[in-house]
Amino acid sequence: MRIISGTAGGRRLHTPKDRRIRPTSDRVKEALFSILTVLLGSFSGKRVLDLFSGTGNLGIEALSRGAAATLFVDDSREATLLVQKNLDLTGLSVRGRVLHTDAFAALKQLDMQGEPFDLVFLDPPYRDGLAARALELLAGSGLLASGSVVVAETDAREDLPETCGSLCRFDERRYGDTALLLYRLEHR
Repeated sequence: MRIISGTAGGRRLHTPKDRRIRPTSDRVKEALFSILTVLLGSFSGKRVLDLFSGTGNLGIEALSRGAAATLFVDDSREATLLVQKNLDLTGLSVRGRVLHTDAFAALKQLDMQGEPFDLVFLDPPYRDGLAARALELLAGSGLLASGSVVVAETDAREDLPETCGSLCRFDERRYGDTALLLYRLEHR
């Protein structure tokens, strides 16, 4: 597991000892960031939310490519310690903040603070219904700016809705057992 591009490009990240933490493979991450680069043009100035962050692999990649800030949320103590360790390793900890809390409680708390995100990564445990629930909460919140992109990484057999409130799926890619579902916030 490594950072592909940007200021920390080539750095190998610390990997989890806990087998329940499932990092996005380099192949899937490389494909995802190619898509996002075309969509966003640049990560410069973007605010990113990495929900169910695991190792922090996706959010750290966004920081390495110039994102202004990334908030990492996970309810696993091992995961949040691993994210902080990887932020320190890459020298990106000044722009990353790590919350050890339940993802849904974090979404409700963040919604009250009212600072929207430009890009959200959802990579919950597969087939637990967590991705659909997170999409619903995001769609009904003020956490997304107009045109925000939400990326849900799921098991290829998991069925997520085409639309969820103002979130509309505009792209879907499959890589073996992994699916990347991309949603965009349409006008409210």
